[in-house]
Amino acid sequence: MRIRLTLGHILGHLRNPRHRCGTLLTDVGLRKQTYHLVGALFELPASAALPSISARLNLDIDLFLLMVAISRRDLNARCAIPLLHAVLTQKPDDVVWNHVYQLLAKSMPPPSSPQSTRSAQQPSWMLSGESLANTYELSEYVDPILKHEVNDSITINHPDVLDTFFGQNSQVALLTKIVFDGCKKADPPLFQDGDGWADWPKASGELGALKFLRSHISQFLSIASKHGFQPAKPRYCVRTLIQHNSTPINIRKLDVGIADGVGSIPKEGHQQNYASSHILVPGELKSNPGEDAHSTTWLDLVNHVREIFNAQGRARRFVLGFTMCGPTMRLWECDRLGVVGSTPFDINQEGEKFIMVILGFLWMSDEELGFDPTVVEDTAPYMDIQRNGATERIRLGEQIRLQRSMVGRATTCWIGHLDGKPDHQLVIKDSWQFTEQPEEGLLLKEATDAGVKNVARYYHHETVLVENGKDDVLMNVRKGLSRSGGRNPFSQLQPSRSDSGAGSGTSSLPGTSRDEASSTIAALKRERSSGDAHGLMSSPKRTRLSSPATDNPPPRNRIHRRLFMQDVGKDILSASSPRGILVGLLGGLKGHESLLDANILHRDISMGNIVLNMAEDDGFLIDLDLAIKIDRDTVSGAPSQIGTKAYMAVGALNGEQHSFMHDLEYFFWVLFWICMHCTGPQSYRTVEEWERWNFFSTTGLAMLKLGLVIEEDKFTAYLEEYMTSYCTPLTQCLQALRKVVFSDGKRWRTEDRQLYERMRDVFQSGIDSLGV
Repeated sequence: MRIRLTLGHILGHLRNPRHRCGTLLTDVGLRKQTYHLVGALFELPASAALPSISARLNLDIDLFLLMVAISRRDLNARCAIPLLHAVLTQKPDDVVWNHVYQLLAKSMPPPSSPQSTRSAQQPSWMLSGESLANTYELSEYVDPILKHEVNDSITINHPDVLDTFFGQNSQVALLTKIVFDGCKKADPPLFQDGDGWADWPKASGELGALKFLRSHISQFLSIASKHGFQPAKPRYCVRTLIQHNSTPINIRKLDVGIADGVGSIPKEGHQQNYASSHILVPGELKSNPGEDAHSTTWLDLVNHVREIFNAQGRARRFVLGFTMCGPTMRLWECDRLGVVGSTPFDINQEGEKFIMVILGFLWMSDEELGFDPTVVEDTAPYMDIQRNGATERIRLGEQIRLQRSMVGRATTCWIGHLDGKPDHQLVIKDSWQFTEQPEEGLLLKEATDAGVKNVARYYHHETVLVENGKDDVLMNVRKGLSRSGGRNPFSQLQPSRSDSGAGSGTSSLPGTSRDEASSTIAALKRERSSGDAHGLMSSPKRTRLSSPATDNPPPRNRIHRRLFMQDVGKDILSASSPRGILVGLLGGLKGHESLLDANILHRDISMGNIVLNMAEDDGFLIDLDLAIKIDRDTVSGAPSQIGTKAYMAVGALNGEQHSFMHDLEYFFWVLFWICMHCTGPQSYRTVEEWERWNFFSTTGLAMLKLGLVIEEDKFTAYLEEYMTSYCTPLTQCLQALRKVVFSDGKRWRTEDRQLYERMRDVFQSGIDSLGV
């Protein structure tokens, strides 16, 4: 059976008669084996094609959350005995998947109490690194979601990666020939054609490979030095543990990396705590050459890259990395559009290519390794801009916002000031936007020129230039790398985003044909519709999150843009009191109306886009990324499901034509979300009940939200149960806001500009009731 072949190596020891499920196997052992089994099922392509049990994207998301529940002991592992038995007794695929769905039905937990308190971060409806927040920052949660982030944007086996990023450096090309010749002429030879590297460790695993790398880097440097070549900066091969945030549980092991010369020289056999900010080139080591073709190997490297981007946000445009699985090496280029991997090669068969890669990592300039040359890392970092025909120098200070992601806009914001004028503060927003997206700077300039109030004021905007060209991904970062080379390893595994809920059936299980996988999925669909009480739960209709794709869509590209704004503030969760939260919301509401008066619809009201000024006496809006110009007569935008999912209006979730009325409802959900999570200034709790909102379908979330607000007594009871004690003073304001936004417990049907005034009155009344 297909399942047996895939999972046998994981559960083989359970077939021992001493380990019968439900008898001699301990609860701890049973939980462990269930966790491994669910993890293996998660990796199967079919899990990305089968429907979700509860209106999420696909079954793989359910499996991911099931792993979380098992690790937290929220699920009695003995519930999994029927599934384990089905696998161990080699039942047909449809029987196994049926048991999976039955286990998922038992695993859906009731609303839980708060799990933890963490610093506030903005959640999002997108399943991507940019939306990771709260519990999902821990590495056990990041990995599956990161897989979804890169699935559509990874290319492997591209034949031109080595030549594009290494072959164009004439010094590296010359050095490669010199060092390779020196290796073959050494006494005894370090490398021999046909035999490979003399001291390649054939059976010592990852530690042996690390020792090999370190010793050969030293030998390559020694040969180069004898010919008068020295790298411009010292760089070292390091093995270390990198802690990615202040939580001890969230530590990843970086197998190997090329680090800059900060700190002492690493000693053989010792580890050093090299921070992500010092890693120039990450590497991933595996002992088995067969693991080169495993997505887990690639994702391990991508995880390291993500943390390097986070630590080096303003300085890094892209990251070069490598994987070594035994002697099989593969190079990787990672940027904000995705990941491109080279064709693999055997370093024992292609020794000269191996030398070129290592020397490239040691001799390339910072810019060639992906650092941004427009950000000068002086004692006080700065960048120069051309404004009004003159050069202005902007000194960079504190980083105030970072989107923790690998692929995406990667928006990063800092506070800065004009050189020599520390009182003239600016906010610098750096991001990678899709090229077809209108420039936010132009719209903000128009708003500022129109005298819009309570919106961050425009100062300057630009497209970043590198090597005298616009800094985009396809032509600048990837240097025109052919888009026809290589392939997406997941392209045959992506489910169709049809409204039927299930995939198209084009995915296949390992060792099966696509037709066999389709048959399995079709059988499951038939069983779901049979009405069997023990069959699969029906999957609700899924609404598209974007426009349908064309048969031959043009290649997407991202371009590097910067926006400079004149107003500095803090997020509303940094308010010193609940009163400050309402002040920020009132200011944001005034800004939204002022934008509408200028025929601009914001469309992305969220907790992160409402800012409180430093004096906490007013608020304003930021981020016109998704804003659009509208017709004065209609005051509505195009149909869209746009914005941050947790704050989206019911009608917007249902795909209605976007109106300013939807944005006004967003303000209600922002306050609601704050009241459920905020436990104090800059303090934010995690509640599993609300984390699920990130995984619901848009239609499912719309129904859930509507159910929360239509009846006043139920809404009041909900607040009493879930509202944080810190936000209790906001109860009356939130209840009053519900009454004006959902008049008589109903959604709005016609646009009403007077709603602005009614909402302003509610916020102002709440502010007045809380005193000064």
